[in-house]
Amino acid sequence: METKTPHSQHASSPPKRIGKAKRVQSVRLSAAVYAAIRAHGEETYPDECCGALLGRISESEGWQIEAAVRAGNARLDAARNSYEIAPAELVKIVREARGRGLEIAGFYHSHPDHPPHWSLTDLSEAHWLGCSYVITAVAQGKATVTNSFLLAGATEEEKRFDQETILVEESS
Repeated sequence: METKTPHSQHASSPPKRIGKAKRVQSVRLSAAVYAAIRAHGEETYPDECCGALLGRISESEGWQIEAAVRAGNARLDAARNSYEIAPAELVKIVREARGRGLEIAGFYHSHPDHPPHWSLTDLSEAHWLGCSYVITAVAQGKATVTNSFLLAGATEEEKRFDQETILVEESS
């Protein structure tokens, strides 16, 4: 199954964090955000869900995700195995992030009845270096495994996905 990362990532300039990205090995999110991402995948099954992750980055601890913002899947022709966030929707999400003092920390999507691993299409269409790409497998309507991958590399030609550890933190 080929899946796609948000085409509209080109609509707004990706943040410049390439140097920091090499040191990020984990992504932290609250149990509520983790549950929301997985629930979104279950709700859109058998189609892929998608959305953006808002957060802050720290040199020593990586991304702290504070919110998952749902987006509509603009890929109406192939929503079962790909996704796209419309440019206008991404611009609204960027504005929301800025208004909250946050950044786009990455994107998430689901893989209906497919493993939670990036595809070649995911890699070719990912352009936000230093951001996390979270993928949840949804098997027969139930979220199973959720993985995260950091889009690493210094240039578009050198980009690659590196596995990240997801640290789920209990809300206080």
